[in-house]
Amino acid sequence: MGELVRLEVDAGVGTIVLDRPPMNALSRRLQEELRSVAAEAAARADVSAVVVYGGPKVFAAGADVKEMAGRSYADVALAAGELQSSFSALARIPKPTVAAITGYALGGGLELALCCDFRVAGDNAKLGQPEILLGVIPGAGGTQRLPRLVGPSRAKDIVFTGRFVGADEALAIGLVDKVVAPDDVYAEAQALVRRYVGGPALALRAAKEAIDLGLGVDLDSGLALERQLFAALFGTQDQAAGMTSFIENGPGQATFTGR
Repeated sequence: MGELVRLEVDAGVGTIVLDRPPMNALSRRLQEELRSVAAEAAARADVSAVVVYGGPKVFAAGADVKEMAGRSYADVALAAGELQSSFSALARIPKPTVAAITGYALGGGLELALCCDFRVAGDNAKLGQPEILLGVIPGAGGTQRLPRLVGPSRAKDIVFTGRFVGADEALAIGLVDKVVAPDDVYAEAQALVRRYVGGPALALRAAKEAIDLGLGVDLDSGLALERQLFAALFGTQDQAAGMTSFIENGPGQATFTGR
């Protein structure tokens, strides 16, 4: 458990808490702690789903610019790979994940939220990729994950201008999935993923893998991946329990063990 990032677990939901006041700037130390905590959340059997939360006032306002400003090309070429890999550790958690966005999610903060399966935002949230205003571009997935979510034209508008996107617009373009009052963000994010606690964990893992990896390949390759994952689930206890329960009791009555 790190000083800047920690994992809290309650009734099957793990919360990855960013704790670097006042704005959760994404320093190299925070990135490394995020990598470690994401791996822990992925591995723990008592964690069925994950919320990423920056606290009641701000999600994350981006990179630590003071830390980055004096770096050379050689420095950044190495650091950018480390940054991307720490975020990818979150994206690859094989469980449902949701970002609980309060206040600002800017630059690396938005890129972090894009690594989650879902996003819940407060109605006062501001999201954006303002790196262009610093003379650079997003370096932790913003040019790749954002267009896959909202489409290339909208992504280019957000990245080219560096403007802030309000919560209502973010909802309208699919950048976030739900908008609620700021005080309700964390509870709403928990409720969104708590439905997966006690679910068929291996099937959820397979579904996430099929969708995420399938987006990066051609259709035939994606269908081949889906076939393999689909067939593999017939070796699980949950498949047997789910189909037996359906035959005997109808849909939605199965008890799963995650095996």
